[in-house]
Amino acid sequence: MSRLPRRLRHGEEATLVEHLGELRARLIISLAALAVGFAVAYVFHGHLLDWLNKPLPDRLQKPVTFSPIEPFATSVLVSLWAGLLLALPVILWQVWSFLAPAFEEHRQRSMAVMVTSATALAIGGVAFGYFVILPPAIHFLTNYDSQHYTILIRARDYYKFATFVLLGVGLAFEVPVFVLALVRLRILTAAQLRSTWRIGIFVMTVIGVILPGVDPITTLLSVIPLVLLYALSIGLATILEPRWRE
Repeated sequence: MSRLPRRLRHGEEATLVEHLGELRARLIISLAALAVGFAVAYVFHGHLLDWLNKPLPDRLQKPVTFSPIEPFATSVLVSLWAGLLLALPVILWQVWSFLAPAFEEHRQRSMAVMVTSATALAIGGVAFGYFVILPPAIHFLTNYDSQHYTILIRARDYYKFATFVLLGVGLAFEVPVFVLALVRLRILTAAQLRSTWRIGIFVMTVIGVILPGVDPITTLLSVIPLVLLYALSIGLATILEPRWRE
């Protein structure tokens, strides 16, 4: 493309061809960002694999592979996920830029703040999953009945499990954004959240149990931040709802 697509203003009219042209340009930019992110991640994929291997016990620091193509395919898959994470801000910005004209100006500011908060919470969730959830989960799973098994870790399966843990915890940390979005859309109210807080805590507990990590300690470490985030959501909804009503 010779230039970046222009974001339409709220209420500005455009033809179907112009909308399709803008959509095409934004898709190209998103794919280009993904390609650049993948290239960067692949250049440093050795460091990335070492970073993912750190939670493993010393005796299992190098996961095993069972086919000639598995090392290459696994490295490419891990690099692709990392590249998607690197390109995610650009992709989200392109999605938001395409949808923003449908919202009024003051709602655009609210959505921008919400998207920024969601990004920060996702990063915090991934960090929490890596430093707090993943190590005890790996320790428990790789030592369970170890006297009866010769325990080996297959690279493909381990990286899928680690990715699932990090993405799952990152998504779980989006609870405040999800709750505040329901309040902003007037589907829920702060009063309803306060009156049904026991149900909310039960739901957070269920989510924490569903997250990877089958031992009690890891499950408890998952439940506590979710309950705290839900409580934070109720407090923020109580503060922000009167402003949104105005």
